[in-house]
Amino acid sequence: MSGPAEAFDAAERGMWDGRAQVYAGSFARLCAHPVEALLDAAGVGEGTYVLDVGTGTGTAALAALKRGARVRAVDADAGMVAAARELGADASVAALPELPYGDGEFDAVVGNFVLNHVGRPRAALAALRRVLRPGGRLALTIWGAGRGAGQDLLGRACEAAGAVRPAYLPRLGPGEDFVRTADGLAGLLTEAGFGDAAADELAWDHRAGVEEWWSGAAGGVATIGLVVTSQAPETVVRIRREYERLSAEFAEGEGRLALPHRALLASGRRLSCPRP
Repeated sequence: MSGPAEAFDAAERGMWDGRAQVYAGSFARLCAHPVEALLDAAGVGEGTYVLDVGTGTGTAALAALKRGARVRAVDADAGMVAAARELGADASVAALPELPYGDGEFDAVVGNFVLNHVGRPRAALAALRRVLRPGGRLALTIWGAGRGAGQDLLGRACEAAGAVRPAYLPRLGPGEDFVRTADGLAGLLTEAGFGDAAADELAWDHRAGVEEWWSGAAGGVATIGLVVTSQAPETVVRIRREYERLSAEFAEGEGRLALPHRALLASGRRLSCPRP
């Protein structure tokens, strides 16, 4: 039976299908920023057996390998998996909450901006808890309710150009969503049976070229990409014009932008039994 969660997951699959290379050349560097802090929060070091869930093009998996960890990686998109493998990650196709690993198999699990992209976040956390050994650590990043000004640049350009958000964009069912704050995310981990759950907000300026930042949206990557590419050609021209105008607020010279961003980083430890 199909429901809101299944519809959300199907829309997410379609959003990323065939876009691995465009993502690698645009938004991947942005998402790489918290990786070292993510690995620190999960206690990843020499000999740690790590699962990187939603690996994308393999950034977190490869960073863990550099620390001497043993790493497995999964992603729901076959193109992302192929890109990660080309870079040396041991990656395979798997979509949360279904994971092809045994109970308690890993010392640590990391997920860099993956919980935003699943229709059943609580079921996803239960799956991540299952594959962690007792005492093993989970660390996750998500885009939260708090946003930096750079995160809104492309959306502001769409609004100024009169773009209409397509009705088919994925939305979580009301029973699946959670408060996208540090406290809300830490509470979600506690609810899922993780002890010592904590979350903090990260803030940084992402530096990118004007064309690089536009290329992700123009190539259909993520929600903003679906908004842009669903418009009529004349509207896309207006969006680009508004983007160039508004991006001047973040200009650093020579076609470079400094784009303020904010995200949440949470971690917790697997308890032997989930809390009631």
